[in-house]
Amino acid sequence: MASDVAALAAERMVDLAVGPGDDASAEPQWATPNSIVLELRTVRLRGFSTAGCKTPPVLLCAPFALHGAAILDFAPAHSLVAALRATGVGRLFVTDWRSATAPMRFLGIDDYLADLNILIDEIGAPVDLIGLCQGGWLALIYAARFPAKVHKLVLAGAPIDIAAGSSALSALADASPLAIFRELVQLGDGLLPGHRVLKFWGPRSIADEDIRDILQTSEPIGSEEFARLGTLFHAWYGWTVDLPGHFFLETVEKLYKRNALATGGFSALGQRIDLGTVKVPMFLLAARDDELVPPPQVFAAERLVDTAAHELRKAIAPCRHVGLIAGKRTLEDVWPRIADWLGEAPTEKNERVHLAGIERVH
Repeated sequence: MASDVAALAAERMVDLAVGPGDDASAEPQWATPNSIVLELRTVRLRGFSTAGCKTPPVLLCAPFALHGAAILDFAPAHSLVAALRATGVGRLFVTDWRSATAPMRFLGIDDYLADLNILIDEIGAPVDLIGLCQGGWLALIYAARFPAKVHKLVLAGAPIDIAAGSSALSALADASPLAIFRELVQLGDGLLPGHRVLKFWGPRSIADEDIRDILQTSEPIGSEEFARLGTLFHAWYGWTVDLPGHFFLETVEKLYKRNALATGGFSALGQRIDLGTVKVPMFLLAARDDELVPPPQVFAAERLVDTAAHELRKAIAPCRHVGLIAGKRTLEDVWPRIADWLGEAPTEKNERVHLAGIERVH
């Protein structure tokens, strides 16, 4: 599989170099009214809080990879923001990572961790931190670097130990020389240009059958409601963010090629990251049919951290990668239980709970 993926990558490199360079897509809109609490050059802190609410703050650390964070609030019945608010999360915030500009091309992982730290100070630590996909490894590193500022930690579809399982994404990173990724950055004049890399990263368009599967909607293809969802999905998928080239190359080399987070060779903000220092209650969520981050890459966190066994939850949702965030059934069946767990007092040892529709292991 690695050989096939590498061959495909080489073929697409040629197309990438000569393909169109314009991105005429409009930035996707958020479905739920919100406010910009704080704006930094890397990120907008979006607030979805209920006025006067005194509940502990929850921060969704969105992916910063290719597409925008608006997928967290995609549409009614397909919004992680709405699902958490409906279950009593009254103080809710989202990291809306901004598309990188030319002056940001040398920013690295440390810069994004530092700005995440500013956001959490603005909200008021400690926070319940939910790391989603590529935002998951960033959230775990943050919890190890600033343990007193994280109350509970949720990792959903997050690649933690790349060696624990294989996917097309990890196979591509493993089989491709780092020079290929440097060439991508050079083509973007120091940035990883999202609108070009969309052709390199995955399919250029998503079929209606796949959209229906990802969103877990019962709306029939051809119906007016499905057409509306399809239009929204294509708008989200077609609008991409640019990444700082340095950040992108660090991620490829340290996270994917060296697997440094899992093997103890990762340093952040002047300190070596030892995941064994992470002791906070943790919920690990994986997608059964994840095409990007297989469950073993997520669940490897269990053996790497020092969270007490009775304070750690694991669940597998029957969905694909984006379905963890925008799938209707997942939002109805899984995330309300995660929200309940966030509000729970410390659990008793040997407690065992079964949830309909997912596998849960303690």
